[in-house]
Amino acid sequence: MKILKKALALSLCGGSLISAAVQADTLTIERIFADPKLSGATPRALTYSPDGSRVTYLKGRESDQHRYDLWEYHVADGDHRLLVDSDTLHQGEEQLSDEEKARRERQRIYGSGIMEYRWSDDGQALLFPLAGDVFYYDLTDAKARRLTETPAFETDIKVSPKGGFVSFVRDQNLYLVDLTTGEERALTRDGGGAIKNGMAEFVAQEEMGRMTGYWWSPDDAHIAFIRVDESPVDEVTRSEIYADRIEMISQRYPAAGRPNVTVKLGVIDLAEGKTQWLDLGKEQDIYLPRVRWANAKQLSYQWQSRDQQTLRLRLADIDSGKTRTLLTEKSDSWVNLHSDLRFLKSEPQFVWASEQDGFKHLYLYDLDGKLLRQLTQGTWVVDKLEAVDEEKGFVYFTGRKDTPLERHLYRVRLNGEGKISRISDRPGMHKVTFAKDGSGYIDTFSDPRTPPQVSLHDAKGNQLTWLEQNRVEPGHPLFPYLSDWVNPEFGSLRAPEGHTLYYRLYKPAGFDPQKRYPAIVYLYGGPHAQLVTNSWDKPFHQYLAQQGYVVFTVDNRGSNYRGKAFETALYQKMGTPEVEDQVTGVTYLGNLPFVDKDRIGVFGHSYGGYLSLMMMFKAGDHFAAGISGAPVTDWLLYDTHYTERYMGHPDAVPQAYEQASVFPYAKALDKPLLIYHGMADDNVLFTNTTRLIKLLQDDGKQFDLMTYPSKKHSLRGEATRVHWHTMMAEFFDRHLKAD
Repeated sequence: MKILKKALALSLCGGSLISAAVQADTLTIERIFADPKLSGATPRALTYSPDGSRVTYLKGRESDQHRYDLWEYHVADGDHRLLVDSDTLHQGEEQLSDEEKARRERQRIYGSGIMEYRWSDDGQALLFPLAGDVFYYDLTDAKARRLTETPAFETDIKVSPKGGFVSFVRDQNLYLVDLTTGEERALTRDGGGAIKNGMAEFVAQEEMGRMTGYWWSPDDAHIAFIRVDESPVDEVTRSEIYADRIEMISQRYPAAGRPNVTVKLGVIDLAEGKTQWLDLGKEQDIYLPRVRWANAKQLSYQWQSRDQQTLRLRLADIDSGKTRTLLTEKSDSWVNLHSDLRFLKSEPQFVWASEQDGFKHLYLYDLDGKLLRQLTQGTWVVDKLEAVDEEKGFVYFTGRKDTPLERHLYRVRLNGEGKISRISDRPGMHKVTFAKDGSGYIDTFSDPRTPPQVSLHDAKGNQLTWLEQNRVEPGHPLFPYLSDWVNPEFGSLRAPEGHTLYYRLYKPAGFDPQKRYPAIVYLYGGPHAQLVTNSWDKPFHQYLAQQGYVVFTVDNRGSNYRGKAFETALYQKMGTPEVEDQVTGVTYLGNLPFVDKDRIGVFGHSYGGYLSLMMMFKAGDHFAAGISGAPVTDWLLYDTHYTERYMGHPDAVPQAYEQASVFPYAKALDKPLLIYHGMADDNVLFTNTTRLIKLLQDDGKQFDLMTYPSKKHSLRGEATRVHWHTMMAEFFDRHLKAD
C-alpha cells in the first residue's frame, strides 16, 4: 500500500531539508530486517593503512548484506576499489569450528566471507581468514596467497610487526609461517583438552573485551602469550536444542562463586625456541585482562584480583625477567577495565586512563610510575584514548565533555598547557578511527535523523572527503519511508534521590495531542551500556511509533558514561536502583497528557530481559504487559567476571544474590508476560529461563513462552528476527491497544 504525501524529506546530509513529494511506503517488520538495510551502506572494520595512503573496510553486498568483501578507498585518487571478492577464494557454506562460532558470538559479528583482516606494519600486505584458512594479500601484485590448507580451523591470525611472519592459533596451539620460506612452525605443543595456548578464555572474550591470547614484540623477536588451563572450571553439560536434533554440549562455564581458569604468561624467544614464564605472584585466582609491549624489551600486563577491586599495571623486563608494578588502582566496589594505555616512543612515559577522581580521565606517568600530570578533568568522562601525536604534542580522545548524550573528538596538549579543544563539529555520535601517525581520522557519524555517514578528516577536523556519504535521496533504502519518519524527543528527569536521568521519547506518527496513546518502555539498564544517545536508533522503535505507540527509554543508575558514583549505585544491589529509576521514568511517562497510563508495556533483552522481569514482578502496577528476552533470572547462573564485579562473591554476600534474583518476586506477577530465549544460548544459559518457567508454573502463573531452536544469545538470522519482532508487536497489540 502506498500513500502519496506532501512532506519535508530529510536529505540527511549535514542536516539540510529538501521539499519533495514522497511516495511513502508502509514500514513493516519484514522490511526492517531485509536486504538492503534501511540505514543504507555502512562499511565495517574501517582501518587506515599504516602509511596513510588508503582506508580499507569490509562491505556487505547489496544482494546479501551479510556476505562481506574487502574494499579500499585510495586517498590520492579518491577511488573506491574492490580488493578481494570473497567468492573468488571460497564459495558455498563455511563450516566454522565450534571455537570460531563461539568467538564470533563473543564479538557480536555475523555473516560470511571476509569477516576480519589485519594490515602488515609496513602497509604492503593484508591478512585475513576465510573458511578456516589463512590468506595473505600482497598489494604489490594484487593477489591473495593461501598460506594454509588444512582440515583444522585457523583463528586469531596476525602479521608480525616487521612483516616477516604470520601467526595463528590452530587446535589450541600457537603457530607461525615464515613468509620468505613458507615454512610452518609450531610454537607450542601441549595445547588440547583443558589447555589453550595463545587463546582468550571465555570470560576474557565475553566480559573483558580481550579477544586474543598472544602479542608480537615490535622487533619480531618474541611472542608473549597466555597459557590457559580450564581444568579447575566446572564442566557443565547443557542441551543445545535444534529443530531436528538435540546436542549435548559439554562446556566449561565459570559460574559466579565457582573456580576460574588458571593462567600463565609466557614469552617465546623465536630465535632460541625457548619460553620464559613471568612471575605473576603467589595468588593464582587472578585475571590478566590486558597485555601490551612497551618496547622490544619490556612487556606490560594488567593484573586484576578476583574481586576486581585491585588492578595493577606491571612491567616485565624480558632480558632479566624482573617485574615491577608501575601503578595500582583500587576501589571499594570495582575497577573498570579499559584499553587506554599508550607508551611513548620519544620519552620514557605513558598515558593512562583512571577513574580515581570519580570520572574517567587521562593521566601522564613516567616509567617509574610517577604521576607527571592529569591531562583531562571535570565532571564528565573520557570514552577512549584515540591517538597520541608525540611530534606535535597532542593527545586525541573521544569523550562526553559537552553532554553525556553525544560522543565527540577532542584533543589536549601532552605538556598540560592550554585548554581542551573540541574537534568534531556536528551534534551527535562520532566513532573515530585514527591513522597510526595521528595525521587524520575516519569519522562514523550519526544522529536520530541521519543513518551512519563515514568521512575522512585531517587531525584538525577538516573534512577531506566522504568515504560513505549515505545520503538519503531517491534510490536510498530509507527514502520511501521518510515522510512517516518520527524524530525522537530528548529530556531529563530529577529522580527522588536527587540525580538526573535522561530519556528519549517517540510520539506516535500523526500525533494528536488530544488523544491518549498506549506506550512501550524499552530498557536495558545494566552497566557498561547506554541507550539514550543522540544517535541513529533501532528501526523497530520507529515501527512501534508508526503503529500508534509512544516509545520511551530512560537510562537508570548503573548505566555508562555518567561517572563512577552513578554506575556503582547498583553494587551488590542489582535489581533495586534500576527499578527505582525506571519507576521514576514510567511515572513521568504515565502522567503525560497524551499517554494512557493503564496501557503501558515494557520489554528488553539480556540484562534488559532481567530488568523487564523485575519491573513486572516488583513494579507491576505501572505496566499492563511485559516481554523478557534471554533473561538472567538468578545471578548464581551467570559467569564469574561479570557477576562478581557488580555483586561480590556469593559466599560473602549470599543475601545480596538472593535479593537480586527474580525468583523471590515472581509470585507478584498478575499481568501478561511473554518470555523468549534461544535454546542454544551459551552466554545466558537457557537454564535461566527453564528455572523461571518451572517456578511460574508451580505458582499457577500463566504466561506466554517462545523458544528458538539452535539460536544463541543474539538470535541471529533474518527469519528469526522477523519472527521475534513480529511476535513482540502482536503481543503488545493484544494487550495494550484498546478494544
